[in-house]
Amino acid sequence: MEQRGGFLTWLELTQFELEGQRLPLINQRGIHNPGYLDHTLSITSAVDGPYEDKIGPGGLLHYEFEAGDPLGGANRKLRQAMVHQVPFILFERPIANVYVPIFQAYAIDDDLEAGYFRIAAGDELRTATFAGERALEKSYAQRLVMQRVHQPVFRARVITAYQATCAICRLKHRELLDAAHIIPDSEPGSSAEVTNGMALCKIHHAAYDRNLLGIDSNYQVHLKEKLLFETDGPMLKHGLQDMHGVTLSLPRSKTQFPKPDALGQRFETFLTQQGAGQN
Repeated sequence: MEQRGGFLTWLELTQFELEGQRLPLINQRGIHNPGYLDHTLSITSAVDGPYEDKIGPGGLLHYEFEAGDPLGGANRKLRQAMVHQVPFILFERPIANVYVPIFQAYAIDDDLEAGYFRIAAGDELRTATFAGERALEKSYAQRLVMQRVHQPVFRARVITAYQATCAICRLKHRELLDAAHIIPDSEPGSSAEVTNGMALCKIHHAAYDRNLLGIDSNYQVHLKEKLLFETDGPMLKHGLQDMHGVTLSLPRSKTQFPKPDALGQRFETFLTQQGAGQN
C-alpha cells in the first residue's frame, strides 16, 4: 500500500492475487460479496454516488442499503458481517479510479426505515458505539474520523491532482509524496479541498511545515536566508538551496490550483517566524 502512495486503482484492486490466485477486492456494485465468503469482503463509498453516504453522529458512516430488498441481495452478507462483527475493508472513492482503503471497518447496526447501515472505521469507534454514543468525546471521535477517513482521502485527491509529482522538485514516486496543507487543518479556515493542499515530497513537506521553506501567492518557492548560505552536503545543496526561486508545478485544472489567499496567509507566517514552527 505505501508503495502505491496510500491509494489504489480499479485495475490494482480487481487484479489482486494471493498465492497465485486472483481474488478481486472490489466490484462495481458497491458491496463486494465473493462466493467463497459468508460475509462481505469490502464496501465502496463514492463521492459521486449513486448512493448518498454520509458521516453521521459519533463519526459513523451512514452507508445506504443496496437498492432492492433491504434484507436480501448484497445487503444480506453485509448484515451477516454486522451480526457476527466480522471486519471488512471500506474503500472511499473520492474521484474516479482512486480508492482509499480503510481496514478493520465494521457494520455496527442498521436502520431499516431510513435505509442504511452504520459503519465504524476502526475498533475504537466500534467499541465506543457499543458502550454508548457518549463513550467517546465528540472531539476525539472527530479526530479519529479525520485521521482514518478524511486525511487519506485528502491525500489521494491532492496527489492525483498533481499527477503524483512533487510540486517543488518534480519527484514522481508517489510513495515518497505527502499532501501538505497550506492552512493547517488545526486552524480556522482550513479545509480538505485540493485548493488547500499541494503534493510535496517528504523533505519539502517537512521544510514547509517548519517554515524553513515558504511559497508565495505567485507560486514561487523561497528558502530561509540562513539556509542559503549553509554548507552541508549535496542534500542541502540540491534538495533545498537549488529550489529557491523555483515556480510550483501545478495541477492541469486551474480549479485545483492552490488558493493565492491561503498561500499568502501562510507565507506571512514563513516571513515572521524563524523556521522552527511545525504545522
